[in-house]
Amino acid sequence: MYMNDGNKTKINLRNKSVFITGVAGFIGSNLAKRLLSTVEGVKVVGLDNMNHYYDVRLKEARLNELEQFDNFSFVKGNLADKAVIESIFEQYKPEIVVNLGAQAGVRYSITNPDAYVEANLIGFYNILEACRHSYDNGNKGVEHLVYASSSSVYGDHPVLPKKEGHEGKLLSPYALTKRVDEEYGRLYKVLYGLDTYGMRYFNVFGRRQDPNGMYAAVIPKFIKQLMNGEVPTINGDGRQSRDFTYVDNVIEANLKACLAGSEAAGEAFNIGAGGREYLIDVYHQLCDALGKQVEPNFGPDRAGDIRDSNADISKARELLHYDPEYDFAKGIHLAINWYKENL
Repeated sequence: MYMNDGNKTKINLRNKSVFITGVAGFIGSNLAKRLLSTVEGVKVVGLDNMNHYYDVRLKEARLNELEQFDNFSFVKGNLADKAVIESIFEQYKPEIVVNLGAQAGVRYSITNPDAYVEANLIGFYNILEACRHSYDNGNKGVEHLVYASSSSVYGDHPVLPKKEGHEGKLLSPYALTKRVDEEYGRLYKVLYGLDTYGMRYFNVFGRRQDPNGMYAAVIPKFIKQLMNGEVPTINGDGRQSRDFTYVDNVIEANLKACLAGSEAAGEAFNIGAGGREYLIDVYHQLCDALGKQVEPNFGPDRAGDIRDSNADISKARELLHYDPEYDFAKGIHLAINWYKENL
């Protein structure tokens, strides 16, 4: 049984077998820990290739936390390796699959598109096929496949808030792979009856997010730089807006999708907080919270970036009963406190 802190959500995943890809990642590790620490009898098997796109030491630390649970099993491997995926399905027979393993990053996809075809297209196809064939020979099979999409699928569509069904021209290979994944998810519902649920995440932040490296998300990166007495750089004029979404909202959305009705399957859903924060305002909030008075540097706009992003979450509210508990102010307070204690 899962309950969130406000006791609003009750989700019964008791004694289920759950397969999480990308389990050493930011969202995957948070989801796995929530399941293992709150759901009676749940068994979680996680897959991760432990690549160097994000800090491997942080991934290892996340895995070390998860390996304290008796009901957690870990497999190191690639989504694109069909034999690895088939072996996991054969051995663990998952009832719920949450596909969070992917090659992340808009900018990196522009210079390294091959990595995105392998992980995000071939890898997701392998997951879909394994789920489809889990019903072979009269087996019970996978009940729900929940998978990560992205707000980047909205491309250059200018209208706010972003609403499903109103997408523009895509701006990066990363966005393209996520859009193709959504079409695969829809098609496997139509053709094979597989219940798939696409999560269009909007700028997720929170505890255990990597603050290091050139591809780090802005919130943990700025927090660490300010704490270290460095001067952060904002790309562009700072008036870009984002729907920054605290990680516990995303965990709730994934859990809701894991037991959503078939009438919601084959669809993609905006998963945000429904707010709109300007980057320069976020920066000054971080400075105030950390007791710093540092004017940022400004750099050029980044290729592939969406200018403004704000989620209409009415579809997720209606079909998934998604009800984000954490607005930006509450989430950023929790995130700052976590980084103060752990950096």
